Amino acid sequence: MEGLFIINGSEKKLSFDSGDILLNVLRANGFTEVKSGCHEGQCGSCVILLNEELVNSCQVFAAAAVGKDIVTIKGIGDIHSPHPMQEAFVETGAVQCGFCIPGVVLAAYYLLKNNPDPDDEEICRALDGNLCRCTGYVKIHEAVKLAAKRMAENV
Repeated sequence: MEGLFIINGSEKKLSFDSGDILLNVLRANGFTEVKSGCHEGQCGSCVILLNEELVNSCQVFAAAAVGKDIVTIKGIGDIHSPHPMQEAFVETGAVQCGFCIPGVVLAAYYLLKNNPDPDDEEICRALDGNLCRCTGYVKIHEAVKLAAKRMAENV
């Protein structure tokens, strides 16, 4: 099969088999920022935005994403022009090994896009589907709060 995907704002024609999951198709085509973790939708390392909804790409057939808007961590900012969320994660020391970070940052980005001033409980709920084995989540919560503050100041 072949399909046209809109990934980080660019159209990409990709080939895949009918049973392929989106995670594997993305990674096979160079989008390695989407991490491959549990393949069960439990760890959040493969999180993307699909038509502006947060989803685990390991739980989506590639065929179901044809023609849809896909955003990975690189779609919200890059090393030359980072998003305030990405900057906050670096500044607070929330980035350790980095494996979970793309999914965690996208989950936090999605949270602030829908709730620009979350409380601690809302942050916990929003990040509930993302496992991090390095930080203990304290610095991650600090990063989300810092990003929320900065994003509110720039409105």
